[in-house]
Order: sequence, then structure tokens, then C-alpha cells
Amino acid sequence: MQSPQLPPYYFRVRDNGAAVFRLDTQNRQRRIEMEQIAVVNTNRGDYKAQGDYQLTADDIAAIDAWLAARCALLAQRGIDDIHRTIDQMNIATQWAQSKASDDQLEAVTDRFLLAMHDLRSVLVRKKADRINKPGD
Repeated sequence: MQSPQLPPYYFRVRDNGAAVFRLDTQNRQRRIEMEQIAVVNTNRGDYKAQGDYQLTADDIAAIDAWLAARCALLAQRGIDDIHRTIDQMNIATQWAQSKASDDQLEAVTDRFLLAMHDLRSVLVRKKADRINKPGD
């Protein structure tokens, strides 16, 4: 049985991006060699070659495809986190109404109220901006 073909590139994910490696298994020892060729920044949506390495058209195409897919994945995770936060707010409401002791409520009430006030202010302002947006 033949092992599956490795992809030509490996992206080591890190905070705000990835280190990009080109893989090589076509050496005498049949070992996987990894040569770092670039660094990607997902926050800025850019990348730069590692050291003096000159990125090829194939390198650039692979990095661009990875960057687009990664940004889409991070955006999806972000909205999933917000939906989970809404669920957690509902759970916190039920907890406060039915299970929380006076001491527990005292420990969290001010922080909750400030966070909810801040969130409400932002949401109301953003909604007003969307409603009043010219051209809609």
C-alpha cells in the first residue's frame, strides 16, 4: 500500500498568521524536509518571503489560497463565538433568576451591567448607522 502524497506546502499556524514551509520528500533518505519560505499575517492579509528566498508563482498561489481559506475560517469562528455568547447570556440570565445566591450576584452584577451597557451602546449606535446609511 502506497502512502498518500504529501501536499507541497505546510502552514504552521501561529498567532495572527502562519509560517509557510515547502515540503520535500524527494531526497536520498526519503525524509520529510521542511524549508521555511514565508511568513503570513492574517490581520494585515499579507505575507513576506523568508530571508533571501524568492517566492515562485506556485508559492504565491498556494499562500493566497491558504490566506483566503484561513480568513474565511476565522470569520466563521468569530460569528460562532458570538452565537455561543448569546447562549451563555441566556444561561447566565437563567442562573441569576433561579440559582444564584445573593453573594454570587453581588460578585458579578456590576461587571455584567457594565459589559451589557457597553455592548448595548455599541449595538444601538451600529444599528443607527446602518439605518441612516446613505444610499439604502
